[in-house]
Amino acid sequence: MGDRENFHSGAPWEAVVGYSRAVRVNSFVAVSGTAPVDDKGEVVGIGDPYRQAQRCIEIIEAALQQSGAGLEHVVRTRMFVTDISLWQEFAKAHREAFKDIEPSTSMVEVAQLIDPRMLIEIEADAVVDDD
Repeated sequence: MGDRENFHSGAPWEAVVGYSRAVRVNSFVAVSGTAPVDDKGEVVGIGDPYRQAQRCIEIIEAALQQSGAGLEHVVRTRMFVTDISLWQEFAKAHREAFKDIEPSTSMVEVAQLIDPRMLIEIEADAVVDDD
């Protein structure tokens, strides 16, 4: 399998659920589903799909940096949203972060996230070229 490193953000859910914010194996980095929360675990941007998507990406970027990667290494994102009719607001935040990178992506409507005030959760996969 190669060298594996787990990276944690300190969110209380990591220990409760048993997961890492990001896992790096060789050049591949997987970032867990990322919710729009602040450092205390409180939901950010309640009712604001654009701000919530931005916050998810900010957390993803921090996790990538912790693992030695950056947004420029992202090859795939997955957006789980509770109201697909808000897609343009989610897409605006995604485009701002990834317009020069253009990873493959999905946006899928789900019934609900862990907190009903959350409108979006985003996952990301990255590949780091160590050369």
